[in-house]
Amino acid sequence: MKKVLTLLGLALAVLIACKSQEESLEKVVKTEAQWKEQLSADEYAVLRQKGTERAYTGEFHDSKKPGTYLCKACQLPVFDAETKFDSGTGWPSFYQPVKDKYVISLPDTTYGMTRTEIVCARCDSHLGHVFNDGPEPTGLRYCINSLSLDFKAD
Repeated sequence: MKKVLTLLGLALAVLIACKSQEESLEKVVKTEAQWKEQLSADEYAVLRQKGTERAYTGEFHDSKKPGTYLCKACQLPVFDAETKFDSGTGWPSFYQPVKDKYVISLPDTTYGMTRTEIVCARCDSHLGHVFNDGPEPTGLRYCINSLSLDFKAD
């Protein structure tokens, strides 16, 4: 019986350690006033009001540094630099998120177009859009605003 309890204790410790390694998706909820205080005016316009920065103006559109791109609003790791590619669009483009569950796809029919918006799963901030014209292995192009991202170098 003692061995069984010891093994169960070890298994529980491993599960807890593994769970702590995974990013928490507990929702970050703030008032608009709190978001405005945290973010610059341009970041707020993109992240909270679903704006778009002009092509070729963003900090990360041509970056090739190894590392992880984080949601600017809540720091959830959303894209790995290894999945970044030059789409020729002027925005940072990735073919897959760090984990599918870290981004949420929503229908977007603004401006007379039908697109798929991408928001952060933790804080619901606008990141960009995803299109079906990306490279293998996914065939997807996550077209993301630099203003929506922070970068953590490897």
